[in-house]
Amino acid sequence: MSRPLMPKATAVWLVDNTALTFDQIADFCGLHALEIKGIADGDVAQGIKGLDPVAAGQLTRAEIERCQKDSSARLKLSESQHDLPEVKPRKGPRYTPVSRRQDRPDAIAWLLRHHPELTDAQVTKLVGTTKPTIQSIRDRSHWNSPNIKPVDPVTLGLCTQLELDAAVQKAARRVEREHKKAVKEGRAVETLLPAAQTTAEEPAEEEREKRAPSAAEAFSRLNNPVQEEEEPSYDADSVFSKLKDLKKDDEEEEDKE
Repeated sequence: MSRPLMPKATAVWLVDNTALTFDQIADFCGLHALEIKGIADGDVAQGIKGLDPVAAGQLTRAEIERCQKDSSARLKLSESQHDLPEVKPRKGPRYTPVSRRQDRPDAIAWLLRHHPELTDAQVTKLVGTTKPTIQSIRDRSHWNSPNIKPVDPVTLGLCTQLELDAAVQKAARRVEREHKKAVKEGRAVETLLPAAQTTAEEPAEEEREKRAPSAAEAFSRLNNPVQEEEEPSYDADSVFSKLKDLKKDDEEEEDKE
């Protein structure tokens, strides 16, 4: 489907001058609905002057009114009277305007924090930077590291939400493939412990002592009973005979003295 020549400027004008829904504007301009919402809130496309698609010959007033009456309808781009060359996607890092280049470190820091699964090549393609810059921000050796604050690159206008979502999905598929390959080869895969196990509180000392023995412990005790030492039994005759013997010994010692 053909898109308007200046999608963000067209979206700004449609948000300000029509009653179209965010989904209708997003579908026509090739943007994400969240970006259109950001434009309406003033968080995205700040400083971009709206472009009238009617004056540019990209839409008709009747087409806009038709879609305003039916929220499920979609805008159709007017056929151009001039043959325009097809725009081919350019490979490599995107061009970043001079006014936005100081925002790139903040965008890189945000991507490294919230999407560590992205490769350096993907980050380079999203915000138009270089791998040495990414590495310097990662290890905090960047010259302006103390002043870098993570900011969403979509909010800064360095990439679109659709491009970010596509990159994240691609990275997730790559991570899943690597995980399956590691499991297949029998290599150890680092995984996180479940939250229930890491956040569970250890039982108190008294509770551990009062804890009932398990079935295995009880069964082992039945099979291997503890043999208690038998206490010697005493009767009256044995006690008195013992006393008599002690008395005789004392008398013999006195006679010797």
